[in-house]
Amino acid sequence: MGSSARPVVLVPACNRRIGHHPFHIAGQKYVDAVRLAGCLPLVVPSAQLQEIDELLDLADGVFLTGSPSNVHPRHFGEAVHDPSLPLDPARDDWTLPLIPRTLERGIPLFAVCRGFQETNVALGGSLHQAVQEQPGLMDHRDRHDDPVEVQYGPAHPVHVQPGGLLATLLGETEFKVNSLHGQGVKRLADGLRVEALAPDGVVEAFSRPSAPGFNLGVQWHPEWQARDNPVSMTLLRAFGDACRSFRELNRESVRERPRVP
Repeated sequence: MGSSARPVVLVPACNRRIGHHPFHIAGQKYVDAVRLAGCLPLVVPSAQLQEIDELLDLADGVFLTGSPSNVHPRHFGEAVHDPSLPLDPARDDWTLPLIPRTLERGIPLFAVCRGFQETNVALGGSLHQAVQEQPGLMDHRDRHDDPVEVQYGPAHPVHVQPGGLLATLLGETEFKVNSLHGQGVKRLADGLRVEALAPDGVVEAFSRPSAPGFNLGVQWHPEWQARDNPVSMTLLRAFGDACRSFRELNRESVRERPRVP
C-alpha cells in the first residue's frame, strides 16, 4: 500500500484579513493543479524559520503559487513604487528562505507567477515593480473588467530558449501563454537559466541547472484550465514524475510505515 502513496507537495498559503480576523488561504486552481500532477497537496499556512526543514522533511515537492500580492521590494533593495498594490510580507518572511533550502535539498520545485518572482528574489535577483512603465516593454497586465476567460486567455507567445529544460520537455520553440502580471524579472539571479522569453524580452521561464532536483519557474499561469492545455499538462506531469522519483529515492521508511487505522 505504501508504494502507491502519492507524493506530498507543499503549497504555501497567502495571508488575508476577512472582517476582523487574519486567514491563511490558497487558490483552489493551484491545489487542483497539484492533484493533476498526481500528487497530494498540503497547504502550509506559514512557518517559522526553524520549521522550514521540518516541513521539507515531509515534502516530495513544493508548488509556489501565484497571488494578487507582490513580493515586498525591500527584499531587492527598493522602496514601494505603488502603495495601492497589495503586499504579503508574512508570506515573504518564510517562502524566501524556503526556496534555497528546497533547491539545495533537491526537492522538486514548480513556481508560478508570484512564486516565479519569489524564486528570483530569493536567489538574489530583482524585479521591475511596473513592467508596463519600462521603455520598450509591453503591458503584461490583465484588464480587471474583462471576463475571467479573457483575463486568462492567450495573450502573447513565448520563445523557448534552445537546449534548456523547457525545450526538452515540450519540443516546441514557441507557444502562447496568458499574462496577468505587473511585476517581472529585472535582474535574473545568478545561476538561473532563461528558459523562455516574451516578445519584448521579459523573462517568462527559468530554471536552476545546478540544483540537484527538478525545478522550473514560469511567469504565466499554467494551472488555469490546465486539464485542457497540453503545455500545462506536460509541465505538471514532469513535476509530478519528479516528485514521485524523489519519493521513491528518499522516502523508503515512509513508504514502509504502517498506516494508522
